[in-house]
Amino acid sequence: MKTTKQSLAFGQSLIALAVLAAFAPARAQELTQPGSSVSVGVGAVSGDEKDRARFGMFNGLREHSTYGLFDFNYVKRDDAAGFWTRFTGRNLGLDTRELNFSQEKQGDWKYSLDYNEMVRYDPRTINTGMTGAGTTTPTVVRLATPGSGQDVNLDLKRKGVTLAAEKWFSPSLQFQASFKNEDKDGARMFGKGFACSASWVAAGSCATSTTQWAILALPEPVNATTRQFEAKLNWNSGNFLLTGGYYGSFYTNSNGTLTPTIPGTLNNPLGAATTVDAGLRTTLGLPMGLPPDNQAHQFYVDGNYTFTPTTRATFRYAYTHATQDKDFGSAGLTGAPAGRANLGGEINTTLIQAGVSARPLPKLNLLANVRYESKDNKTPIALYNIEGTTTWTNGAPSPKKLTAKGEASYQLPAGYRGTLGVDFEQVDHGAFTSTDQVAGLSGLRQKTEETGYRLEMRKSISDSVTGALSYVASRRTGDSPWLKPASGTSTGVFQADPNCVSATVGGVPNACIYSRTGIFPIMFEDRERDKIRLWTNWTPTERLSMQFWIEDGTDKYHGPTEKGLKDSGMRLYSLDASYTLTDTWRLTGYWSHGDQMIHVAHSTGYMLALRDVNDAVGLGLVGKPNERLQLGANLTYLNDKNVYGQTLDPLGSAANLAFLAANGLPDVTYRVARLNLFGQYALDKKSSIRVDLIRQQSKLNEWTWGYNGVPYAYSDNTTITSNPDQSVTFVGATYIYSWK
Repeated sequence: MKTTKQSLAFGQSLIALAVLAAFAPARAQELTQPGSSVSVGVGAVSGDEKDRARFGMFNGLREHSTYGLFDFNYVKRDDAAGFWTRFTGRNLGLDTRELNFSQEKQGDWKYSLDYNEMVRYDPRTINTGMTGAGTTTPTVVRLATPGSGQDVNLDLKRKGVTLAAEKWFSPSLQFQASFKNEDKDGARMFGKGFACSASWVAAGSCATSTTQWAILALPEPVNATTRQFEAKLNWNSGNFLLTGGYYGSFYTNSNGTLTPTIPGTLNNPLGAATTVDAGLRTTLGLPMGLPPDNQAHQFYVDGNYTFTPTTRATFRYAYTHATQDKDFGSAGLTGAPAGRANLGGEINTTLIQAGVSARPLPKLNLLANVRYESKDNKTPIALYNIEGTTTWTNGAPSPKKLTAKGEASYQLPAGYRGTLGVDFEQVDHGAFTSTDQVAGLSGLRQKTEETGYRLEMRKSISDSVTGALSYVASRRTGDSPWLKPASGTSTGVFQADPNCVSATVGGVPNACIYSRTGIFPIMFEDRERDKIRLWTNWTPTERLSMQFWIEDGTDKYHGPTEKGLKDSGMRLYSLDASYTLTDTWRLTGYWSHGDQMIHVAHSTGYMLALRDVNDAVGLGLVGKPNERLQLGANLTYLNDKNVYGQTLDPLGSAANLAFLAANGLPDVTYRVARLNLFGQYALDKKSSIRVDLIRQQSKLNEWTWGYNGVPYAYSDNTTITSNPDQSVTFVGATYIYSWK
């Protein structure tokens, strides 16, 4: 049953795509000679909710052990009048159900109504003493021991309705409109925590106190609606295509704040029950603002013009007006700056884009385009922030970005085709608001500039072998001097230093701001990026085809510091193959190996070499032993491992060096093996029976929420766990009836 396959999909793997390709002729026939069908069945899943936590995250098979499987597809066509009616339903027995109804008169009008549901179950289970978890007013209750509370499973459910219509006023003028309403309800992982702060303790006492620290798991309640509306006119005069329209987005959140009730006793950093500092308790109990209502309106026009059969120009202009002005009081927030009832957020974005493509010579292709985006931030400035007696305002930068690309491709002798491209990007991140502050950073840059080059050589070696080799390089530098924290401030009022010039001084960028342990955002640092790709396609016979891909890339960062992200690298190898065994049997397979590495030196002294290695392999077989029976099998395996290589700054303390030598973070590994089997038998020309079997085994070994079997405990002894070894079997059987 086609619907059952969709409801049990676990990502669009290459195997799945190969299976679809195997039946492409049949699907094409369905499009030209559509028919109606209905399928009814039942499916069963083994284990309990914890066994199905990862298997059932998105497919609607998490909560129960048995499910009804019900799909239908109704098509009615009047060829003489060109009138079509379609009505389909998928996954109607699951939490991922879909309904679609549409009618159209070809070349005249069309309308459609869609309804769909989707659910995302959190793969982890919360054990807590909290009451009201997932509401806007939870009450934190400290458990006597971890694991002695009640289990809470979080989920997010989406329900969407889309209404669309189109009308042809003439062969060259078409109107299209659509409206979508999506409701999201449930709860997701969230939390709140504070370390010792000058906001509630005397200066200097944080170094010796163990009572001014706490971290709590507080699920975020979600009850929001997103509405989207679009209307546009399409005009076609042959060589000139033009589209103009409006797009609006409206977000409404029924929950304004999350306000917890905090008990008088929580665990200190050592895990012992301790009376909570009064200032910390008050701060933890303050309301936290949740995503506020906002809206955006965009007006746009775009199109393309064909000057000649070989020369075409494209263009786009868009203006977007976005606002966020929900009242603080209605959201449950108090203490707003004088004269401010709401943020009054307003950003106006202008986008201009133009491009041209041409073939001035039979062997030469040219391409060029430019894109400019400007954001005008008109949000009022006010004193929203306070720490102790220090106050500062919000920021309102107005960033601008200019990008341009040029490319030339030429057909060379001996079957070669060469391509040369140049990319340019200039970013103005906007002026830093003088009354704003950024704690902890050593410097900022307002402008950066990046230039890139692309070179590709492609060749058809023979009728059965083609390949391409490409090299991509880009260099990003600062287009303005670094901004330094103003003298005498600890929280970072940034300003230009007349002694800081753009040029490199003494081998170090902007030597006047250099700090060995300084903290500089990587988005402002100089960067060298290099990447090489090799791709081949080999079809030795009509039955066998293979594709091989190699990619290797590195990023290197240079800033006025020895800390931060220093470099990253990636390697990817992949192989895809398809072999037609007979006229009725086809075998597909893929293999991939990925290796990513980043090196980070933290300002506090530890240095991390994080490596992620993953391998994936899959095999698929589909065929028809006879006219009545169709069989298929997919076997996939994934092995992903994160390695945390740790060292310490050699100039760090001896105690820290000794600690790291005796400790360290273990690897995080995730393995999953999945077997999909299906068989469909035709009882007669109109009816058939389909059986699906899925077996999935997964193993997740991580230290994030637990170490050596001991779960991480929050300050109220709340724990978050997941069954590390999960095995699930799904069996489904459906009866399918089809008619014309």
